[in-house]
Amino acid sequence: MSLTKEAIQLITDTALEASGKALATQTPTIVLPEGCQVVTLEKWQAGRSRFRGIYSTHSLADFSAYVADRAVANAKGFIDQDEMTCTLLFNLGTDALPGHADDRAVLRLKASAGYKAAQAIGGRAMSQKDLSDWIEDWNQFLSATDESGQSMTIAKAIAAVRTITIKAASESDHTVGETSASRSTLDQIEARSKETLPATLLFNVIPFEGLTEQQIMLRVSVITSGAQPALKLRWVGEEVQREDIAQEFKTVLQDKIGDAAALSLGAFDPK
Repeated sequence: MSLTKEAIQLITDTALEASGKALATQTPTIVLPEGCQVVTLEKWQAGRSRFRGIYSTHSLADFSAYVADRAVANAKGFIDQDEMTCTLLFNLGTDALPGHADDRAVLRLKASAGYKAAQAIGGRAMSQKDLSDWIEDWNQFLSATDESGQSMTIAKAIAAVRTITIKAASESDHTVGETSASRSTLDQIEARSKETLPATLLFNVIPFEGLTEQQIMLRVSVITSGAQPALKLRWVGEEVQREDIAQEFKTVLQDKIGDAAALSLGAFDPK
């Protein structure tokens, strides 16, 4: 007598229900009928089978304290300098004994308001009012110098920006010969102010919590192509300064964590 597929499945399910087959896993599991599903019983225990979870913070100090308090052997951290983040894995394990990599601490540094303002202002064309308002808003962190490098007060810098005028002049040359004639025109446009215009603004700001103060040099330029003058601030040496800030991030974090974890530059995907 041959058995149908349904009969075989019923016999299997009945046997599993009767034996309550347990599997030899670290987390208690059993096999249930309906296709032999594997179900974990961890939630019915007094505690978890192993510690796992993700701790996230913007605070470098709190992140370092958490990692140091855990003091897990072979913990490894990976620093993304472009994103200013660090992901630390407590149970990554080794090649011989790999871990689940699901016990983590994640640090995402949050840019300060001043650093965000410096990034947003660079390279953007602004009206006289927009720039003077920006300087006024951040005046306590700013200092200004003129073209010769002499210091000037922020009040004078604001006044100079507000009183810019455009002066245009044209000069034409005409040459006439027996069989030819030529003409050239030179247009000269100059931006002037009743006050001495600032050439450079120095913005002193702590870019991220836990790092040292940086001085960002913003070069002032005036655009005279339109009916009204426009102004731009150029962050001098932006890429180099960003790299220095990222390198300081790794150095400071390693000093605070100490021997609690090994840090590497880059990202790691545990899949």
